[in-house]
Amino acid sequence: MRARGPDEVAAHLIVHGRVQGVGYRISLWQQARDRGVRGWTCNLEDGSVEVVLQGSVEEVGALVAWTHHGPPSARVKRVDVRRIDPSDALDGFEIRG
Repeated sequence: MRARGPDEVAAHLIVHGRVQGVGYRISLWQQARDRGVRGWTCNLEDGSVEVVLQGSVEEVGALVAWTHHGPPSARVKRVDVRRIDPSDALDGFEIRG
């Protein structure tokens, strides 16, 4: 567990489209790692991908923008984004389930 910084923001996203089986989550993990963004991602039963991001305003904003297109093999139709309260419980970025 890592204490969050005073200026950190967090976001919860649902990414819709052809985003499963195309390397979306591993590409997101690489982007998050490179940007120092913490959180997690997982596939949902309806074919969408759920994401939680936390970090600096700039880096979370850049990663949210990336989720709208994802890797070349993905076809993102829509991204639902809402701000959430940052958490001290996030440490690194993980791919779940």
